[in-house]
Amino acid sequence: MFFKIIGRVSDIETIASGKGIREWRRLSKIYGGRRWRKLKGTATVQLADGRMCHAEVHWYEAHGVGAREYKIKRILGIQ
Repeated sequence: MFFKIIGRVSDIETIASGKGIREWRRLSKIYGGRRWRKLKGTATVQLADGRMCHAEVHWYEAHGVGAREYKIKRILGIQ
């Protein structure tokens, strides 16, 4: 599913960090970086069909690499 994050992500929480992330080896191999964290938050997103909605998004982030691989986990409300 393709989408675009509109505005800022709020209510950010860390879900897992370091080797607690199942895919840390793959992330390090593809993007580099050492201290990976999996985060979640809520944001307004625009879906591929143009609809806007409020959703819970998850992503991976590492120091020096930045945020990678955003994904929508739950749609909280359509605007």
